[in-house]
Amino acid sequence: MSENTRKILVTSALPYANGPIHLGHLVEYIQTDIWVRFQKLRGHNCTYVCADDAHGTPIMLRAQNEGITPEALIERISGEHQADFAEFGIGFDNYHSTHSKENRDCASTIYTRLRDGGHIATRTITQAYDPEKEMFLPDRFIKGDCPKCGAEDQYGDSCEVCGATYSPTELKNAVSAISGATPVERDSEHHFFKLGDFEKMLREWHKAGHIQDGVAAKLKEWFESGLQDWDISRDAPYFGFEIPDAPGKYFYVWLDAPIGYMASFKNLCSKNSAYDFDSYWLPGGETELYHFIGKDIAYFHTLFWPAMLHGAGFRTPNAVYCHGFLTVDGKKMSKSRGTFIMARSYLDHLQPEYLRYYFAAKLSSGIDDIDLNLEDFQARVNSDLVGKVVNIASRCAGFIKKRFDGKLAETLGDEGLFNTCSRAGSEIAELYEAREFGHAMRQIMSLADLANQYIDEQKPWVIAKQEGSDAKLHEICSMGINLYRLLVTYLKPVLPQLAAGSEAFLNIDPLQWDHIKEPLLGHAINKFKPLMTRIDKDKIDAMLEDSKQNLPGGESEAPALSGPLADAPISDTINYDDFAKIDLRIARIVKAEHVEKADKLLQLTLDLGGEQRNVFAGIKSAYAPEDLEGKLTVMVANLAPRKMRFGLSEGMVLAAGPGGKDLFILTPDEGAELGMRVK
Repeated sequence: MSENTRKILVTSALPYANGPIHLGHLVEYIQTDIWVRFQKLRGHNCTYVCADDAHGTPIMLRAQNEGITPEALIERISGEHQADFAEFGIGFDNYHSTHSKENRDCASTIYTRLRDGGHIATRTITQAYDPEKEMFLPDRFIKGDCPKCGAEDQYGDSCEVCGATYSPTELKNAVSAISGATPVERDSEHHFFKLGDFEKMLREWHKAGHIQDGVAAKLKEWFESGLQDWDISRDAPYFGFEIPDAPGKYFYVWLDAPIGYMASFKNLCSKNSAYDFDSYWLPGGETELYHFIGKDIAYFHTLFWPAMLHGAGFRTPNAVYCHGFLTVDGKKMSKSRGTFIMARSYLDHLQPEYLRYYFAAKLSSGIDDIDLNLEDFQARVNSDLVGKVVNIASRCAGFIKKRFDGKLAETLGDEGLFNTCSRAGSEIAELYEAREFGHAMRQIMSLADLANQYIDEQKPWVIAKQEGSDAKLHEICSMGINLYRLLVTYLKPVLPQLAAGSEAFLNIDPLQWDHIKEPLLGHAINKFKPLMTRIDKDKIDAMLEDSKQNLPGGESEAPALSGPLADAPISDTINYDDFAKIDLRIARIVKAEHVEKADKLLQLTLDLGGEQRNVFAGIKSAYAPEDLEGKLTVMVANLAPRKMRFGLSEGMVLAAGPGGKDLFILTPDEGAELGMRVK
């Protein structure tokens, strides 16, 4: 390793261990992985660590709902995450969990140092408490009517309709999203990190260029309004680490989540003696530290995190790089349109390197959102990767194999063109370093155009038919293969699988960036095999269709059911015989009533024609009881009765719509016969 070799530690934000990876997540991991692979290709000692963010109330509640321990849940989700990442070529050097001994130790160390330095305060606060679940409620687990605009079914911290922010105590008609009970107020002593102690340090750190200009501009608002103390504790029950000097109090998930970067690296150190924890995490060393994150969590990573590190005696990051969000076809990802695409759904239909290239072609060093336009996605991959890059090898390799026994010429057909493409590597490297991946891809494709133009002008397929032209044909095709080798080297951070296949075809050791300086001459290559195929629209359509069918339910754009199964996930597919067992019947709503302490349910008495059923239906947001009485509807008549907290539900009323007030029960014509089966 040369004296100019850099020692770099890189992280991505930790995926939450409560659900699958989707394409929006992958923007970040692909961006980070490309940058890390570039550094390694340049010969630097670059290490990429990550972990699952495994603590918090949502994980605790999901585990309870599934009847398993939180540990079992996070282990299962971690396996799913790592499998998806591996297939997308995300090359972590270590992947760990925040629910680990290393993270407990690191979190305790940072907390006690901050406490001993006078940066932790305690005071009593008033919080919303669920009397049925016997737990304090996070803001996002309280719902009610917005105190500003009156919109129903809004979270306890902000309104998705008017954008207002508020405290949960300001909500009208507030209910617990967990039990449906009305929250009560209770006092509790909490621990706070005194962020204001580090205002001077943070201002200087920001001015030193460690964050992007767009992020710095946003953070000025926080400084102008004054840095507030940060509540870092949560009350039991809570899945996380207990605070060392506060029994029954737990570290808030956002305290130990970024510490998970340190913990994952510490875990790597325990497995590989080549790494020294202190040299990467104590001030004054020559190592570099970079975090790649989404712009939505910049606040935590550019205020709390550097302040915590500094206050505890650790080094701060060289830079925090934020990226924007992903849209699909110019719109927010939608489950009803099938554009909320899970990583696994994509992998079932398309090659991962298509997406890696498309994201690279869109990404810059800024924080603007990027769009996955599926028509452009297909066209760009087919044109750039298949039509331009891989096409160069396929146009030349056959002649080398058949006419020259698979051996490249000792000289090139155009040394000037080779040198032009080789020298371009300096600018492309600068673009990679600066995370201007889109600009780098444009530069690489312009070189691919030059290579194809050379082949078109030289017409090796014509020269091959001329007598005495073997030497010229040999040089032209060897030139094409060498230009292809340069292009693959430049693309290797983005397309590691294509690079590996090309290395096998070229019969060479793994490509390194400095290999671009010299051509490959007098060298035997292997038979060319297709390294990338075109995207068929049918595969994109199939992916979208699968994404419509195979996603968790309960989101705002998903069709809504009313009744006890309203919030159940969409199940695996069933066959026709199973579907035929569902008995749909016409029923009249003879009585409709509010359900006390239930924010979504109405209690319906349904007449099937000689038989009455009691059904709880989650349609309160769209209907008042008086709107329903006397109406006909369709119910699932053979659904097994379900004991609910409010009573026994003996069926399900069918309804559809995006939710809220736009929810519609199925209403047959008035002349329909009660109890008649619907087919």
